[in-house]
Amino acid sequence: MSFPPCPNCQSEFIYQDQAYLVCPECAYEWNPEEVEEDFVVTDANGALLSQGDKVTMIKDLKVKGSSLNIKIGTKAVIKRIIEGKDHQLDCKVDGAGEILVTAKYVKRT
Repeated sequence: MSFPPCPNCQSEFIYQDQAYLVCPECAYEWNPEEVEEDFVVTDANGALLSQGDKVTMIKDLKVKGSSLNIKIGTKAVIKRIIEGKDHQLDCKVDGAGEILVTAKYVKRT
């Protein structure tokens, strides 16, 4: 029997324990029957954002711990979307490198 990979660590070594599936690598347990809601991130205009989208900054942003400022209109590419943090987007920003950005300060282009 084939089980889906672990949603926590993507391990393929999954076993079933009664109604739950268990990952032996990270000890994550989940019920495959429960419907999971996908994490949705929207930009300042309400458009859905996904990995690989190109975005533009809509506000001047100060980079914490640095003297660098990201100006309005700066372009970036979303490398990944992070759930459960203040800064939902891990972006590669032109001229600044990889930075975590809050989704409400960008718009999809």
